Amino acid sequence: MSFRHVVNVVGLLLIVVSLAMGASAVVGFLSGGGDGPGLALAAALTAAVGLGAHLATRFRDDIGAKEGYAIVAFAWTTVGLFGALPYLFTGTLSSVPAAVFESISGFTTTGATVFTDIEALPAGVLFWRSITQWLGGMGIIVLVIAVLPFLGVGGMQLFRAEVPGPTTERLRPRITQTAKLLWFVYLGLTTTQVVLYLFGGMSLFDAVNHAFTTLATGGFSTRNASMAAYDSAYIHYVTIVFMYLAGVNFALHYRAAAGHPPYLKEPEWRFYTGLILVAALLIAVVNLSTGSYGLTPAGIERSVRDGLFQVVSIVTTTGYITADYELWAPGAVALILALMLTGGMAGSTGGGIKSIRILLVLKHMGIQIRRHLHPRGVFLASVGGRVVREEIMDDVLGFVLLYGVILVAGIVGLSLLGVDAWTAVGAVFSSLGNIGPGVGDVGAVDNYGWMSGSELSLLTLLMLVGRLELYTIVLLFHPEMWARSGSRTRVRR
Repeated sequence: MSFRHVVNVVGLLLIVVSLAMGASAVVGFLSGGGDGPGLALAAALTAAVGLGAHLATRFRDDIGAKEGYAIVAFAWTTVGLFGALPYLFTGTLSSVPAAVFESISGFTTTGATVFTDIEALPAGVLFWRSITQWLGGMGIIVLVIAVLPFLGVGGMQLFRAEVPGPTTERLRPRITQTAKLLWFVYLGLTTTQVVLYLFGGMSLFDAVNHAFTTLATGGFSTRNASMAAYDSAYIHYVTIVFMYLAGVNFALHYRAAAGHPPYLKEPEWRFYTGLILVAALLIAVVNLSTGSYGLTPAGIERSVRDGLFQVVSIVTTTGYITADYELWAPGAVALILALMLTGGMAGSTGGGIKSIRILLVLKHMGIQIRRHLHPRGVFLASVGGRVVREEIMDDVLGFVLLYGVILVAGIVGLSLLGVDAWTAVGAVFSSLGNIGPGVGDVGAVDNYGWMSGSELSLLTLLMLVGRLELYTIVLLFHPEMWARSGSRTRVRR
């Protein structure tokens, strides 16, 4: 393990993050909210540390698989720590654990917040919250790979460790070209959403911030009531569409833009879309049957809209709200909680277990049932007409099992710290799945500001573990990670 490699790339990432802080400082100065100097100081300090670390550790040897995992894990941790400086230097937060929680929640696109009055925050800080999610959505390391060709070959190690999902599909032979295309699609969708929001009467500032956090499936809002603050069916439906698109593999969007729409051919897309439609319909029916909305045309439309909005928001792990789902019938609340485990498609900006893994687990369960009925039969799982190799199924089952173990450990740990069991379930589901709202005292209309530093620190760790697909963080605690062995990939610097 070469710490020189780790420090070098982490320093580079800090320089990139400092530019985002600088942009937030410009917004702060222009808005006159008084947060400009604090944001500028945070940007200068982050840039100085990043530049110094990068220049002092230049290397000309290799980045190996172990370094790839270590770089991604330490990069996200370090960026999260420095991302807390804008909150501390502007005085919007005084607690270090709370500031780090807010920062990591942004970069991991979780969307959980400790702020009780978001609308009281100055514009520069609001913009910083949003841009952390936008950078974290596609991935800060994927961005660096896209703009710095010298990470081309070794960048594949970093790409695999950061991109969410069990697959890391190349759209072009070189990983730098793939990263550029992904960011091109990401930027194009963001720009389109901004324009559509403007047509709906949203201010430019709110449109940019909400587009940033929608495409990142982050859910930070400039309003206390989230999307419920906008009493506009148009804005709600635009948000539904772009949350849904953000939960789709961005490689499919690129192929669609190139004139070859592949959606219907993808089993994962059919499962992801079908799950959303069925769950939304069930919730709408349950809410209408309990009389929560009324059987008028307006009530039916609002029930369908709220049901669809919350299902898409939870499945994609965006976390926006248009209604307090904890006031719905128990069956609807239970379904929302179950959906927190699913997540979007592999290769999307969504968190959670991912739809493809859920689909493969269901297929595996079906095969096991058939084997009990036909002990001598030979049954193989297939997706899209292709047989799923045994090692892939083992990887998926291992991931889901580890996810469950971490989930239970997190709930027990948070409960031991003094949080009631129902709230602990909601907070851990939300943090590990990078969702934001949970249930109990961290429900749709609540926040995390009442938690102690130790409770926030545990949830901060879970957010990082969830965003980096478990293994990137878990491997740091494995002794073989630090042994002098492992393959290396040649990278000239």
